[in-house]
Amino acid sequence: MPVSDVIRVGAVGLRTRPLRAVLSSLGIAIGIAAMVAVIGISASSRAELDRTLDALGTNLLTADAGSTFTGGAATLPLTAESMIGRIGPVEATSATGLVPDAKVYRNDRIPVEQSGGIATYAARNDLLATTGTALKAGSWLNSATGHYPVAVLGAYTAERLGITSPGPDVTVIIGGVRFVVVGILEPSVLAPELDSAALTGWPVAESLLGFDGHPTRVYTRSAEAQVEQVAAVLGATANPEAPNEVDVSRPSDALAAQQAADRAFTGLLVGLGAVALLVGGVGIANTMVISVLERRAEIGLRRSLGATHGQVRTQFLVESLLLSGLGGLAGAAIGAAATVGYATYQGWTAVVPLWAVAGGLAATLLVGCIAGLYPAVRASRLSPTEALAAP
Repeated sequence: MPVSDVIRVGAVGLRTRPLRAVLSSLGIAIGIAAMVAVIGISASSRAELDRTLDALGTNLLTADAGSTFTGGAATLPLTAESMIGRIGPVEATSATGLVPDAKVYRNDRIPVEQSGGIATYAARNDLLATTGTALKAGSWLNSATGHYPVAVLGAYTAERLGITSPGPDVTVIIGGVRFVVVGILEPSVLAPELDSAALTGWPVAESLLGFDGHPTRVYTRSAEAQVEQVAAVLGATANPEAPNEVDVSRPSDALAAQQAADRAFTGLLVGLGAVALLVGGVGIANTMVISVLERRAEIGLRRSLGATHGQVRTQFLVESLLLSGLGGLAGAAIGAAATVGYATYQGWTAVVPLWAVAGGLAATLLVGCIAGLYPAVRASRLSPTEALAAP
């Protein structure tokens, strides 16, 4: 039989029982949609993060005040920034200093215990340029405003305090002193600790908030080719007397670890999609077995008119493949649409890997072939007399 005739004969069951065909394909469609959507969303997220890191660079290192040998909080020397700046490959440095007792409140009517977990940091004027953080609104600290009670809020802090825009009449209370909000930051990718912080100038933190002037985190930008070498000497340079009390990290490494965790989670979700695909295959097998039982008279008539075992077997196998293929196509379309919709909502560029769609469709055809093999063989073994004698 020509291929067109094989497909037309195989589609008879789908045309005569459309509702059953749709319900049988639904399990396949759900499984493929889940697999394509999960892979697509994960790929879009990774692509966006890669673009962000390409723009911000992976050469940012941080040196933090760690813990002493007895477990207490360590302190970076006052000279830590200047000493780090003398390392040859270091291109830029900046720092923040935690002001431990300066709680942040929207106004003086907030109960003291409801500080919202917002930290106050003294910040250097070049902090944004070094960390690659952008302003959402307002202005950043400078050599003039750094001496006055003005503050810049991180993205989470502004949201937490209900502040949408800075201005001369927008104030917060930090350490019992009223500060004017002059700026709000965008979420920081490489320095997420800034998102939940209120940032003030270094001089005003010392004069009004009791800040001791010691940095708690020093940010450095190094030449890309020598980041590892800088990281190796950063602790000893920041605190020569106690280098073991300095924690050195590379923020982009943490993001890479997050990507690895996301890939593991994606693998789990793809596995769940595969389970749904398997369940859909069982549903198709069940449908095909019932179809063979219901169409025994048709099979007997075709055999009486000269259809061979192979032609009957091919008819039902093609019907199973059509069922699974239609479900796979629908699932791939739904998964791709879900990926595009979610990526658009997040402001990402949608990425739907071709291998995921092609692999999903290949999996559906394989499942359809396996699911339809037994019913097809069973149908082909029916003798014409036995099939026509069936009630």
